[in-house]
Amino acid sequence: FVLNKSWMHTPDALAKHYIPYNAKFLGNTEVDQPKGTEIVKEAVRKLKFQRHIKKSEGQKTQKVELQISIYGVKILDLKTKDVQYNCQLHRISFCADDKTDKRIFTFICKDSESNKHLCYVFDSEKCAEEVTLTIGQAFDLAYKKFLESGGKDVETRKQIGTLQKRIQELETENSGLKKQLWELEEQLMIAPVPPAGSISLKPPMSTDVFDMVPFSAVTPLVPIPASNGTPPPPTTTSPPDMSKDLFGAEPFDPFTCGQADFPPDIQSRLDEMQEGFKMGLTLEATVFSLEPLGGRC
Repeated sequence: FVLNKSWMHTPDALAKHYIPYNAKFLGNTEVDQPKGTEIVKEAVRKLKFQRHIKKSEGQKTQKVELQISIYGVKILDLKTKDVQYNCQLHRISFCADDKTDKRIFTFICKDSESNKHLCYVFDSEKCAEEVTLTIGQAFDLAYKKFLESGGKDVETRKQIGTLQKRIQELETENSGLKKQLWELEEQLMIAPVPPAGSISLKPPMSTDVFDMVPFSAVTPLVPIPASNGTPPPPTTTSPPDMSKDLFGAEPFDPFTCGQADFPPDIQSRLDEMQEGFKMGLTLEATVFSLEPLGGRC
């Protein structure tokens, strides 16, 4: 963030309200870089020329109101108050004013739909530098608010999300193993009865002092075959609840939004904001055009 000047407004003015400026809107044009003095010089020159042609044809330059706050730069038609553009601050990467003209200022903003970099150019009444500084202050405050609201933990949350996904994969694998185990137990419980006359090598069960078969927590209770040699009726034991984990608790769902987690769409917006703020905003005072181009636009 390039800045050597003091801020002009109180934080509350930009956080709870907005700072309005009136200007003439020369238009916007696509540029191939998010930053650069030469980039905006060429864009200003192009739009100035287009406006000069339209003026010669009798067309007037649109008058707009800029509303600058920590939520972005809104561009409204001065008469109808209809919002023409809404430029979020983390998408604005470069802002400059003409140190010789004092009227022309411009900024580069990444379009939210096309992801193309657009250069917006304005003609103000001798307040180009003030508008540039106000956008810079709003960007600085917005970045601080983003960090205070947890934006600095975006990377940590992404790592947590990766671990949560791995936990879910292990839970799924665990559920599959439990299902296989249950199927094997079912096969053992309905094993065929030995044919009549065969010799069973199974040792006799020991009994306790009351002539009872002692209970074993690890030995499943197998139904005793009927006396006529027919297998017992199929067991009515229902399969284990696969929605529960090994300890009877609900499996962890990483897509369930808790206090420290966000749905994928919000998380992607946070990632985008982090990327935009990390790039930073460059403020510059420069000379856009060394030669005059038909005076005022």
